[in-house]
Amino acid sequence: MHIAQNILDKVHQWLSPAFDEITQQEIKELMTSSPKELEDAFYKNLEFGTGGMRGIMGVGTNRINKYTLGKNTQGLSDYLKKSFPGEQLRVAIAYDCRHNSNTLAKVVADVFSANGIQVFLFSDLRPTPELSFAVKYLNCHTGVVLTASHNPPEYNGYKVYWQDGGQIVPPQDKEIIEEIEKLAYEDINFQANENLIQYIDKEIDDAFAASALENAGFNIPVSAKENLKIVFTSLHGTSIKAIPNVLDKAGYTKVQIVKEQALPDGNFPTVKSPNPEEPEALAMALALADETGADIVIGTDPDADRLGIAVRDNEDKMVLLNGNQTMIVMTAFLLEQWKRAGKITGKEFIGSTIVSTPMMLALGEYYGVECKVGLTGFKWIAKMIKDFPEKTFIGGGEESFGYMVGDAVRDKDAVASTLLICEIAALAKAAGSSIYQELQNLYADFGYYKEHLISITKKGMEGATEIKQMMTNFRENPVKELNGERVVFVEDYQSSKAKNMFSGEEEPLYLPKSDVLIYYLEDGSKICARPSGTEPKIKFYFSCNAPIEHTDEIEDTDAYLTEKIKHFITDLGLN
Repeated sequence: MHIAQNILDKVHQWLSPAFDEITQQEIKELMTSSPKELEDAFYKNLEFGTGGMRGIMGVGTNRINKYTLGKNTQGLSDYLKKSFPGEQLRVAIAYDCRHNSNTLAKVVADVFSANGIQVFLFSDLRPTPELSFAVKYLNCHTGVVLTASHNPPEYNGYKVYWQDGGQIVPPQDKEIIEEIEKLAYEDINFQANENLIQYIDKEIDDAFAASALENAGFNIPVSAKENLKIVFTSLHGTSIKAIPNVLDKAGYTKVQIVKEQALPDGNFPTVKSPNPEEPEALAMALALADETGADIVIGTDPDADRLGIAVRDNEDKMVLLNGNQTMIVMTAFLLEQWKRAGKITGKEFIGSTIVSTPMMLALGEYYGVECKVGLTGFKWIAKMIKDFPEKTFIGGGEESFGYMVGDAVRDKDAVASTLLICEIAALAKAAGSSIYQELQNLYADFGYYKEHLISITKKGMEGATEIKQMMTNFRENPVKELNGERVVFVEDYQSSKAKNMFSGEEEPLYLPKSDVLIYYLEDGSKICARPSGTEPKIKFYFSCNAPIEHTDEIEDTDAYLTEKIKHFITDLGLN
């Protein structure tokens, strides 16, 4: 096959003495055995997306390896020195269960220390939210976690956090990228100063657990906690290091762990995907729950920032909640607790994203609490906390199974969220109710909201081009009608404009630019299209709702809205 000259130039650069012999040998093997793979490994540089930088591990500029991460770290070191002149810089580093995470974390630590930066490196794998917590707890200037979240086993990643414990956001992300792009690979200083690398573990673990108990624990009767039967799975990930300990400290005695999935393993051998968004990932936990009569199933992704939940329905069968439903149950509970404690003063807020359920807005309005809505990704919710220090953050989430309680951690946090959902479940069970019934009651109060997600995978260079063309087509040929419902407004976050499709008038959008399109229909439905920032996918989010007066209406309303979404999908040509 023909490979473009600009790609070959990069390949030959990686065959220079600046790269070790193993790297050069792997490239030579690709040149003869797999030119297509070689092209994909070098056709672009890995970029920071919604959740940092993620990619397949291997040689090349479009891969996760010691050189791409070393260059990131050298550029970040240079940026820190410019941002904090004269200060003794401090950085915290964590890593998850993925292949090479521990060795890559040490490479990152080496580069930071070689640049005179004090490094606090976790001695073993830890949850991503614990890294966010550690950045603030240790008064660090920045933090890095090596993880690819729920991506397949061949992936790894690199997420950067700032002083507040939140991920980097504009303008810092672009400024850091500019520093990285100034560098040649020869500029990376890999010569570690071991005196500047300090290993951390128990002190941070204990403080992190105490923080979860403080933020997500409520005065639930001991008897209620002891009566709740919990099945928990870490899906071979890092949450095994934190969640059983936190539940034990909180007083939950009936916790069963899925033993086959308890050992951290980057191959994720018992699941097709270690993603609690996928029903199959919780199959073993659901089987154990049915065997033991458990009330609730909780599963987390490899770096323990997302959680999936299953609860018993009115027929005593285990059903999976989606991320929007979990977020609604948690937020409603927090708001009610704050209201009962007399803590709602008008200076509080909850957080959500533009692709999550609009029901969050209805909840906020009812309790007199502002619901701030940001772009996809928890870094934007963390930014809200930083941007509005005069306001108190209660909690917030996004549809992709992430939630954050309070502001001690500035990223989605499956550890505190697991405790929170157990508190809700224990209290509901003690009152003769359940999480499922509580959710139904919320629908009766606020209307029934139905959400659906379609993800279309397009891998490699051709896939990236296809996704880009799909978004171009939607912009150049805007949808005017779906299922007989006219499009009223179109929000284009790339152009930062919202257009009234009836009058043609345009208004500015005040969120940062992003490759996102949202259609609002005259019946209140909402459809969003966006390329994923972490995977080779384009995603379509559907949300519609209808008023109901009683929980008896839920089944028929769900069927009606499900059919409506099917027609939306057909009209968009996504079948």
